[in-house]
Formats: sequence, C-alpha cells, structure tokens
Amino acid sequence: MQPSASSPVPAAAPAAAPRFDERLTAPGSWWVITALLGLSGGLVLFPLGTVPMLGGVIAAGALAAVAVSSYGSVRIRVVAGSLVAGDARIPVAALGTPEVLDAEEARAWRSYKADPRAFMLLRSYVPLAVRIEVADPGDPTPYVYLSSRDPEGLVEAVEAARAEGR
Repeated sequence: MQPSASSPVPAAAPAAAPRFDERLTAPGSWWVITALLGLSGGLVLFPLGTVPMLGGVIAAGALAAVAVSSYGSVRIRVVAGSLVAGDARIPVAALGTPEVLDAEEARAWRSYKADPRAFMLLRSYVPLAVRIEVADPGDPTPYVYLSSRDPEGLVEAVEAARAEGR
C-alpha cells in the first residue's frame, strides 16, 4: 500500500550530537621540531647533490609530520551515552563519579599513583586530566585516566550523560 500525500513519512533520525568533543592536538613546538627533522634529512643528503637533498627534506619532513599528526589526532568524546576515548568506547552507565585533576595531581596519577590495569589516554603536553572510576564489577579496569584541556567540560558532559541514562 502506497502512503498518501497527507500521511506522515518518518524522517531519518538525526545522529546524536556529542556532548563533549576534544582533540588532543600536538603543540606547536612539535611542528617546529618536525620542520627541523625535515631540514636534517636534507643535510644528510646534501653531499649527493641538490635533487637528493630536496628528496631528503621532503621525505624526512613528511615522515615526521605523519608521526606528529597521528599522535595528536586522538579524540575524547561523550556521545550517545558513551565515553569515547581514542579507540575505547565505555558506556557512561559503567562509570563512577569523574574527578578533575589539577596539574600536580594529574602528574601523580600518571606516575607513582598509577595502576597498571587502568585505561590511560595521556598526553604529556596536556597538564590537566580527568580520572573516572569504573563501576562495572566485571571489568578489571579500576579507572580511566584522560588528559584534557577542558576537564570541567568533560566532567559535566559525563555527569549529564549519566543523569540522562538513569
């Protein structure tokens, strides 16, 4: 049976917008080092002539840029009732209360207080972090440690997603 012109046609459900979305990009100083590595590649091949030198600049610069870009492409999102951090996807219902860590406390949790079973998405160039206990008794992971430039925003998003899921 064909729907008549007046019958409602269900629209496609829109994709859930993330409550929080952060990309932990590499700092600008790393890109300066990348350029210097490219120059080093050219200097190594300088005795062989101009064309090999330019090839060395391009090849070394491109390899360094790919490495820095891939390391700095990790994202943290709270979307559709889940915390997505890098490749990990954790339902917010399995998480406990999130805790904002200042620079000193974050350093402690990624060094001498760290548990080797914890899921840690850390970037040394991001001084602040969030620590969230894992409340799922079947999961051996004690907590999630996430470096974040906006830890308060991440905590608010996780709390809002947990409240919505109840």
